[in-house]
Amino acid sequence: METKNETTKPKKRNPVFIIILAILVIGGGWFGYTKYQHSLHHEETDDAQVSGDIIPVIPRVSGYVTEVKVNDNQQVKKGDTLLILDNRDFVIQVKQAEAALAIAQSNLGSAKANTQASKANIATSQASIAEVDAQIEAAKINLRRATEDYQRYANLVRDHSITQQQYDQALAKKQLAENQLDILQQQKKKAAEQTHAVSVQSNASATQINVADAAIQQRVVDVEAAKLLLSYTVITATQDGIVSKVNVQPGQFVQAGQSLFAIVHSKNVWVIGNFKETQLNKMIVGQKVIVKADVFPGHKFEAVVSSFSPATGSTFALLPPDNATGNFVKVVQRLPVKIEFTDTKDTLIQQLRPGMNVRVDVHLDSLKRK
Repeated sequence: METKNETTKPKKRNPVFIIILAILVIGGGWFGYTKYQHSLHHEETDDAQVSGDIIPVIPRVSGYVTEVKVNDNQQVKKGDTLLILDNRDFVIQVKQAEAALAIAQSNLGSAKANTQASKANIATSQASIAEVDAQIEAAKINLRRATEDYQRYANLVRDHSITQQQYDQALAKKQLAENQLDILQQQKKKAAEQTHAVSVQSNASATQINVADAAIQQRVVDVEAAKLLLSYTVITATQDGIVSKVNVQPGQFVQAGQSLFAIVHSKNVWVIGNFKETQLNKMIVGQKVIVKADVFPGHKFEAVVSSFSPATGSTFALLPPDNATGNFVKVVQRLPVKIEFTDTKDTLIQQLRPGMNVRVDVHLDSLKRK
């Protein structure tokens, strides 16, 4: 048998594969380059959610629910009635406070009447003292005259110029004048003592008036407090919004301070983006942000960096990490950043709900750090 040396011809490579490979390499390189260039001017994160004002509905007084005025997911306005509690106990408290106020006002009237009577008695006593003073002056004049007559008759009786009867009459007149003056002075003393007693009583009445005034002020405050508690039996919405699931039924007893359900303020929403600490070196307040929500794919919301949290999210956790215990493993922390919407004409913003996932893109070149 003859062996023939057959030359092996090289296989031709498929040009399509080379073209595809070249396209992939060029495309991958271009994609990496554009991503690198994008990272120099942007900071992104998909760890972001929509946030908003969530207002808890909390009763200020305890009581039984008589009526529930709202349903789940209902739109409410500020001041709309949400719940009504049984108010009979509070109505009784208001009536009791009003009755106590009426008694205090009556006591004030009595104290004022006593004061007026005391003032009238003081005036009468002072008039009596003035009248007695006039009588005392007249009695002093009579006593002086009677004394002078007595002294003259005493000299005359020694000379036997008058009779003994005339002398005795002069002595009697002198003694009578002295007795009258003594009686009037005693009357003045008693009138002065009476005036002092009435004055003390008047001062006591004035004190009673002050006490009655203070009691009335206290009773007025009690009435206002009772009416305030009565008003708390009607629970109203403090803001516009949408009611969450209502977990309360008529007849249920609720405690003061118990959270019943919540109202979500649908017109006031923002975004909380949790950025890695390594992304924050170029971020500042005021930079432009583009927000994309999963619920509206393709739609871009205009926003701006509003503020930075004072601490990382893990710090506010129920059980914050303590790196001083156990084995330390360094974990990149995330800092919550508040992002507010700026386009007030974008109606889709009002359709965002707290908790929805979004992706945020911060434009670093829009406002650079000084």
